[in-house]
Amino acid sequence: MITLEQVKNHPDVKVYIKKANEFLGVIGYTEHGERHGNYVAKHARKILEELGYDANTCELAAIAGYIHDIGNVVSRHIHPEASAYLASQFLKELGMPVEDRVMIMSAVGNHDEGACDAVSPVSAALIIADKSDVHRSRVRSVKEIKFDIHDRVNYAVTKSELHMDAQKKIITLKLDIDKEISDMVEYFEIFTARMVACRRAARLLGCTFDVEVNGST
Repeated sequence: MITLEQVKNHPDVKVYIKKANEFLGVIGYTEHGERHGNYVAKHARKILEELGYDANTCELAAIAGYIHDIGNVVSRHIHPEASAYLASQFLKELGMPVEDRVMIMSAVGNHDEGACDAVSPVSAALIIADKSDVHRSRVRSVKEIKFDIHDRVNYAVTKSELHMDAQKKIITLKLDIDKEISDMVEYFEIFTARMVACRRAARLLGCTFDVEVNGST
């Protein structure tokens, strides 16, 4: 079984993660580097582990979570497809079986909210973990929060926690939002499509998806 650590240590992956984050910074996007990759990997794995999936499937979800944005080195607009192609190259080098490679390729190729389709448990876990990563630590410059709604909403989120109730089959995104910085209207203005994608992904896993803000659902 190819592990997440092996993928992280691949020299190409290190460059892809670093440069993709740098390029997105130039065009004004929030952080998409190692912090985001590690967050998505951790939570994609956790979702499937708590639902009782086998170790290999959980590892595939973690790998997909870590590398899902590497295609931004090619273009933001086609980054899911580019991520899938780049992943296929180094995963084959590492000796990953083709059955596992295509699971990762389909997951990263379908993760963007513009064309967000959960096609497998690995794909569903990736979507939920990716779209739940909203937090002020992703904002590159506090100076921009007055002018950029994405930065403002992210910066307003002082705490973000993805909670899994495996027994009740409920996945809940719990947020603490500073309403002095951004209100709920702005949050749902830019993140409604992401929350809908999470609900669809959760449904594939046999779960429901809820959002709790400042203690209220």
